[in-house]
Amino acid sequence: MNFSDHFISKLKTAKNILFFTGAGISAESGIATFRGKDGLWNKLKPEELASFDAFLKNPDMVWEWYQHRRQILHESKPNKAHLAIAEFEKLFNDVTVVTQNIDNLHRRAGSNTIYELHGNIE
Repeated sequence: MNFSDHFISKLKTAKNILFFTGAGISAESGIATFRGKDGLWNKLKPEELASFDAFLKNPDMVWEWYQHRRQILHESKPNKAHLAIAEFEKLFNDVTVVTQNIDNLHRRAGSNTIYELHGNIE
């Protein structure tokens, strides 16, 4: 039995499904990753924009950055991967998503049980 057949066999008898996702799943939706080739953290350190100290030093810059991020996320749409994960809820009783993403795309795709490790920008 090859890996695909073995996986499908296990999936058919699964009672619970757990997905872990990160920035890569939302890249197809037009949301750049922070650490990818052109990622923001290649140009700046996270603590320069995404920290309380950064806010205290330059609140206008931090607010502008978050508003810019909100606009990008507001305009983005769930992609096929988000939608496929949401579809699993039609097939299994217990589907959970654990994500590092703050973009709300899993919820907008239709997933219900979502744990957002870094919160939600909305």
